[in-house]
Amino acid sequence: MAQFVYDLVVIGSGPGGYIAAIRAAQLGMQVACVEKDSTLGGTCLNIGCIPSKALLESSERYYALTHQLPAHGIVVGNVQLDLAKLLARKDTVVKTVTRGVEGLFKKHKITWVRGTARVAAADRVEVSVSGGGGAAAGQKTESLATKRILIATGSVPIELPIAPFDGERIISSTEALALPAVPKRMIVVGGGAIGLEMGSVWSRLGAEVLVIEMLDRIVPGMDSQMGKLLQRALEKQGLRIALRTTLRKAVKTADGVTVTIASGDTEREDRCDVLLVGVGRRPYTENLGLAEAGVRLDDRGRIAVDPHFATNVPGIYAIGDVTAGLMLAHKAEEEGVAAVELMAGMPGHVNYDAIPNVVYTHPEFASVGLSEDECKQRGLEVRIGTFPFAANGRAKGMGETEGQVKVIADAVTDRVLGVHIVGPHASDVIAEAALAMEFSASAEDIGRSVHAHPTLAEALKEAALAVDGRPLNL
Repeated sequence: MAQFVYDLVVIGSGPGGYIAAIRAAQLGMQVACVEKDSTLGGTCLNIGCIPSKALLESSERYYALTHQLPAHGIVVGNVQLDLAKLLARKDTVVKTVTRGVEGLFKKHKITWVRGTARVAAADRVEVSVSGGGGAAAGQKTESLATKRILIATGSVPIELPIAPFDGERIISSTEALALPAVPKRMIVVGGGAIGLEMGSVWSRLGAEVLVIEMLDRIVPGMDSQMGKLLQRALEKQGLRIALRTTLRKAVKTADGVTVTIASGDTEREDRCDVLLVGVGRRPYTENLGLAEAGVRLDDRGRIAVDPHFATNVPGIYAIGDVTAGLMLAHKAEEEGVAAVELMAGMPGHVNYDAIPNVVYTHPEFASVGLSEDECKQRGLEVRIGTFPFAANGRAKGMGETEGQVKVIADAVTDRVLGVHIVGPHASDVIAEAALAMEFSASAEDIGRSVHAHPTLAEALKEAALAVDGRPLNL
C-alpha cells in the first residue's frame, strides 16, 4: 500500500509552527505538525509569553491594591495573597489557550503527531512516539512522507556553566513561573525582558529582588535613553538594578544560593533564596538529524536560510528562533505565514524593520524600528520628537504618568524610522506605530491623523508633531 504523502510536515507547534500549519492548510495543503510535548503551543503558550503575562497581570493588580489605589481614594484593608490560586489561574489561562490551538487544528484538518521528530531525509520525517508503556520497549517510530519540511522548534534558556539549573534554587524562566512560595530574596542574572518581567512579578508579590546586568544598561538592544526611563521607574517600585555587574560563582546551599558578584575590580559575596538565570535563549536544534541531513548551521548554531526561509537542502525550510533575528513569537508567526505562502507560489514577505518589541514590565517598554543609538551608528540624519505621559490627559486620569513616547524620523524625508514608548499600555499603542511604518508613513502623517480624545495614543500623535517642533499640549 502506498504511503500517504503530506504536502508539509511542520516540526514544532509554537507560534511559528502552528500558525504556519494553519496557513498552509488554508492554502489547501495536507499538513502534519509534530510536537514532542503533550500540549500544543510550544514555549510561548505553555511556559513563556502567555503564562508570564498572566502572572504579570495578577501581580500588578496585587501591587495596585496597596501602592496605587489609595491615590484614587480606594482603601482596601487586610490584603492577602493566595499564591496557589494565583498560579492556578495562570495554569487555567494556559490550558484555555492551548486547547484553542487544538481546536484550530481540528477545524483545519491538521494532523497532530505526538512525538519527537527527526529529519531522515528531505522528504521524510521520523517520529518517535510512545506506545503507551513509557518504557523504551514501548517506543515506536512513525515515518511521515512529505513534499516539504518546516523546522520551527524554537529555543531554550541559556544555561551558565557556573550556575547549572537545578529547577529549585537555580532556575530558568520556566521554573520562575511556578515557584511554590514567594522567595524572601531573589537575584536575577540578566537585565533583558525575561529578567525584568519575572523579577517584577516576584518583587510585586513581596520578594526583595536584585537584577544584575553585565552591560551598562538594561534591555540591551533597545533605545538606551528610553531604557534609562524604564530603569528609573522600576527602581521606584523597589527593584534593585546593578549594572556592569557579573556573576562569577554560584553555590547551592541547603536553604538557598551563595553567589559571588563582580563589579569592576570589586568582588563581593551575596546570598539569595532563588537565583534566576535569564541571560537569553539559544536555538533548539538538538537531535533533529540536521547534520545527517546536510542542513547547514551558522556560527551561532542557528539554521541558515535564504530570503525564502529555505535551507541549503531543497525541501527543508526553517523559521523562528532557530534562525537569525529577534527571538519573538510574532516574528516567528509572520515568518511561518510568509514561508508557506512562498511554498505555494504566492508572494511572501516579512518587513523586519517594522517588528514591534515589547518588555511587559510596569510601565511597559515597546519599540519598533531603529533606536536613536542605531541611527547614530549608521550615520543617519534624523529629527526626534518626544512627548511625556505626564502631559497626557488619559494618563493623568489613570494615574499612570511615568514615561514618554519618542518618534525618530528621517531629517530629509520625514519618514518614521523608529518609535519607542515607555508608559502605560505601550504594547497596544505601538501597534499604530508599526502600521505607520509598514506603510512608510511620515511623522506628519501620524501627527495629522485624528486621534480620539482622551486616549494614550494621543501621546504618539503629540510626539510625531514634536518632530517638527509643534506639539499642541506641551
